Amino acid sequence: MAAPGPAKAEPLLGHPKYRKVADLARGTFGFVQLAEDLTTGEHLAIKARFCQDRTPEFVPRGEKITKYVEREIINHKQLKHPHVVELREVFLTAEYLAIAMEYAAGGDMYHRVVHCRGLPEGDARWYFQQLVIAIDYCHRMGVANRDIKLENTLLDDSERPLLKICDFGYSKHEKYQSAPGSRVGTPAYLAPEVILTTKGKKYDGKSADTWACGVMLFIMLASAYPFGRPEDEQLKPSAKMHVMLQRILHTDYALPSHVRASPEFRDLLGRILVADPAARISLADIQRHPWFLAELPEGCQDMNARLLEEPPEPEVQSVEETEGIVREAMTAPAAAAAEAARPTLNFDNDDTLDTFMDEQRCPGGGGSSAVFVAEDEW
Repeated sequence: MAAPGPAKAEPLLGHPKYRKVADLARGTFGFVQLAEDLTTGEHLAIKARFCQDRTPEFVPRGEKITKYVEREIINHKQLKHPHVVELREVFLTAEYLAIAMEYAAGGDMYHRVVHCRGLPEGDARWYFQQLVIAIDYCHRMGVANRDIKLENTLLDDSERPLLKICDFGYSKHEKYQSAPGSRVGTPAYLAPEVILTTKGKKYDGKSADTWACGVMLFIMLASAYPFGRPEDEQLKPSAKMHVMLQRILHTDYALPSHVRASPEFRDLLGRILVADPAARISLADIQRHPWFLAELPEGCQDMNARLLEEPPEPEVQSVEETEGIVREAMTAPAAAAAEAARPTLNFDNDDTLDTFMDEQRCPGGGGSSAVFVAEDEW
């Protein structure tokens, strides 16, 4: 991952609590700064995004702070779990909304799997156990993630790293937001019912998360996407997307011949990657499966029940305080408002599966490219 270029300004310069340490990494749509909490000495990750000319900046206050940004932050903020990156607080600078989160120093699962060219089955189980327990907790809290993938799971720097889910940009809360109904997520991880959804139709976001967990399990062991094939690389992007989606719809996958997997592993994978969500295994039943239970650390089976029963610990910032700051950030300060008033090109480069499904074609991008679909629901 390329190092980010220099920013036009340093939003943390002179901040009373946070001091920038380094620019960590940049991705397609954003970057992360490492910062020191001057009161505790702790290192935190400060989430940022890119502006139009690709220089890194924090989320500018004003119209870019939408209800979707608010939804992501509030859904994430209420999750307190060892396997979910903690969203510590949000704060305002003169022009920006900044998001301070727990720093996971071990990188992401994508780079680990690629570096290892696939994990031994015991290691894949270790990470999968943590993933399932984390998603089960999110679901018990009412939150469906809807974009579970290797790139959205980070690792700490312990000797046997702990997995932590880090991104809730497409999450939905069953109580506070409408039921999922849009094709949103990352194509290679999409459940069949998400691909097939149409306007006005709803699907179970939790069951779709379970499917994505199965895709992650396959990739961790095989270091390949379950519904991709080496020969697909010769195809044009639109044709490559088409064949992958068709394989998903028909659950047409097979572990590569060189991958060694136990019968128990294959049995569990086959129960997860089921096209009919009503017939797909639940997270509760996954946690009772013999393969999952093998080598499960003591105390993990009832971890989520205990966390939900324990009184909450004091927080740096409450959910209500967080929501108030996000709402305040929706109004641009005078200087930022003047800048926003300048004419700019208005276009949208987001890839959508709606385009593919409606016209039988899809914009460029590989099997792991994110899909962004505007949602009118709330």
